Amino acid sequence: STQGVSSAASDVYKRQGLDIASKAKDMLGSLLAVGVVGMMTFNVMVNIGMTVGLAPIVGIPLPLLSYGGSATIMTMAALGLLFSVKQHRLTLIP
Repeated sequence: STQGVSSAASDVYKRQGLDIASKAKDMLGSLLAVGVVGMMTFNVMVNIGMTVGLAPIVGIPLPLLSYGGSATIMTMAALGLLFSVKQHRLTLIP
């Protein structure tokens, strides 16, 4: 059940994040958005691979679902940067 939720969440991260990256104002925002999406996707894929048994067990928690103190803080910071890129794109500069 958790794999279905995390797979759907991963699709949403990728779709929304890549949309933000493609519509970013500058190259830095675009690269930042792609990096955040890549980090989140990597964490989800490794965690699902560990759960299914395809990857060795390492200490990567599932973003926003698993308990992990510093990993949760860094995930929230990365999502904050992603939303900042989106918000910066939407602000009007006279």
